[in-house]
Amino acid sequence: MKQTAKLRQQYRFIFPIQTRWADNDIYGHVNNVTYYSYFDTAANALLIQKADFDIHQSPIIGLVVSSACSFMQELTYPEIIEVGVAISKIGNSSVTYDLAIFKQGQDNASAQGHFVHVFVDRSHKKSTLIPVEMRDALEPFMILRAE
Repeated sequence: MKQTAKLRQQYRFIFPIQTRWADNDIYGHVNNVTYYSYFDTAANALLIQKADFDIHQSPIIGLVVSSACSFMQELTYPEIIEVGVAISKIGNSSVTYDLAIFKQGQDNASAQGHFVHVFVDRSHKKSTLIPVEMRDALEPFMILRAE
């Protein structure tokens, strides 16, 4: 079953990324594994830029426990892509991101998927509650669902 491509306007946070020479595989397009790197980079950029998350010193860290990607259109080097990030769920200790990758100037996603961070204590790797300040900072990026 073919998915409908998500649209750029569904995302409040857009993060530009320059594809790199090493991103292309032998077939001449960005390797599928690299899309996950783009997702990871954009989700962390949202945390750093909008929630003031200190990836080096924070007592908690986000570990990826689930991810998925559907590919609609190939990406190549060189081009600038833009990763849209929204949040579909904030749990007690987890955040589920809704992500889409757009070619510059295009409104339909070239790839789309999800990514789940579970926040854990940095030293013991035990699940921990998301701080209120982080939750409040991420709230504006929640996807609004029609009931």
